[in-house]
Amino acid sequence: MNKSKIIDGRYHANIILQNVKLHIQNLSTQHKVTPGLAVIIVGQHPASTMYVRLKAKRAREVGINSSIHSLNEDITQDQLLEVIAQLNYDERVHGILVQLPLPPQINLSSILDAIDPNKDVDGFTPQNVGMLHSWRSSLEPCTPQGIMYLLKQYIPNLLGKLAVVIGRSMIVGRPMASMLLREDCSVSVLHSLSDPSHLTVMCHKADILVVAAGRPEMIKGEWIKDGACVIDVGINKMEDGKICGDVEFNSAYHRASFITPVPGGVGPMTVACLLANTTKAAYQLADINPLSDGI
Repeated sequence: MNKSKIIDGRYHANIILQNVKLHIQNLSTQHKVTPGLAVIIVGQHPASTMYVRLKAKRAREVGINSSIHSLNEDITQDQLLEVIAQLNYDERVHGILVQLPLPPQINLSSILDAIDPNKDVDGFTPQNVGMLHSWRSSLEPCTPQGIMYLLKQYIPNLLGKLAVVIGRSMIVGRPMASMLLREDCSVSVLHSLSDPSHLTVMCHKADILVVAAGRPEMIKGEWIKDGACVIDVGINKMEDGKICGDVEFNSAYHRASFITPVPGGVGPMTVACLLANTTKAAYQLADINPLSDGI
């Protein structure tokens, strides 16, 4: 198997993290600022708990002060809003992340509205969403941000490429489509209610295929256009305990020019971009231009 086809997300994430670490060292030594990341988790959802611990570990490794706020599953919305308000006013905190999903008694929109946009390192507040869709500088959602980084490493000129995004969530699908449009791609978005026949047709046409549908191996290898770049965002745990993506990897591998594996593809990039966003927020909140550090 020619491994040059496989996009190694861990390798590229480490490059980002090395740069983040350098920025943090300069912030600390030259400006006496240490970025702080506060992660809120409600309940004990196993996958969420694992992700939060991983994010905190990576944060500490690059020099970010990370705190985890573990809240009871039965917390009220007002209580959660109070925690966010305290973090908004805490000058030691530069990034606030609310781990999803939230329990049913919590209104997600109200929670996102409450986060200070300058500390919104997930890029989900209405202000940052609006900035993204206006193609203005903002804190952008981490997963599509990481995907764009990867695409630019493997496809130097994105202009005019047909990009197909499968999934329309606020976490991946919608911001991904906007970022691809910003890079002058032609973009089509399909989702769970799209005509199934359109799915196969568009996959056959796509130069870039980004799949974030949350359905194990729903995209078959024979649907992939020869030479396409395939980005698999899905991570699904099967009954036998194995992890797979939304793309049938083995068959898609032989048709794609480049493809992300699961795990080890998009996931590490998401964490790296979260920490990059936290560092960017620290610079902005301290009113410091990163270029002043000579980086």
